[in-house]
Amino acid sequence: MSFVYRLRIRDKFSSAHYLRNYNGKCESLHGHNFKVEVEVYGQKLSQDTEILIDFKELKKMLKKILEDLDHTLLNDLDYFRVSNPSSENIAAYIYKKLKSKLPASVQLKYVMVAESDTSMAFVEEE
Repeated sequence: MSFVYRLRIRDKFSSAHYLRNYNGKCESLHGHNFKVEVEVYGQKLSQDTEILIDFKELKKMLKKILEDLDHTLLNDLDYFRVSNPSSENIAAYIYKKLKSKLPASVQLKYVMVAESDTSMAFVEEE
């Protein structure tokens, strides 16, 4: 029997942004306490510890990415000078950064960014 192992972590950051071409209140400068959720998966556990990836290491990778976003005006970051800093694009930014840091045996399932308890954006590859 083979298994797929999934791990999920959560973190948060606070930042400000404004949405270009929105034609509404969100076009003005405003801030959020963003919540982030990440899920990874894989089929092969390490031989020594029998874990997919150490939660501590995964959290450390995510924390490093979020440090660049925390307490900033997202529009000032190079990535968001081109891409509007919507929740969708923030999730894509985190996804791309995190995916490049993961070992080959661990796949990134999705990244979720929530700007409130009722509004979330998910990104995953097809």
